[in-house]
Amino acid sequence: MTTRRIVSDEKSALSRDDPIPALAPKGKSDITPAVPTNVIVKLLGFTLAMVVAPIGTYFLTLNTVFGGSATWAGATAAIMANVVLVAYVIAAMREDQSERLEAEEKARKGQ
Repeated sequence: MTTRRIVSDEKSALSRDDPIPALAPKGKSDITPAVPTNVIVKLLGFTLAMVVAPIGTYFLTLNTVFGGSATWAGATAAIMANVVLVAYVIAAMREDQSERLEAEEKARKGQ
């Protein structure tokens, strides 16, 4: 079945150019990122370390330390991946503690 088109010179609510007053922003809009830059840099650094450290450790220890044994070199690479992961968790916990301490300090100064 076909439908009838409504031919009208009026613009619909969706194609209207003027903003709806109730939805128009009041004042300047906030364009700051939701996540601080230092958090993004830290995440990118640990991501790079998670890729480079295990692969680099594998190829570094394959022939120099373990004499061609891929099993031991792979185990060392897995250990390095866990070291990077634990370092990230510790860094995240320290950052969380520092934010909590700063909030407590502000609360004390505000009293």
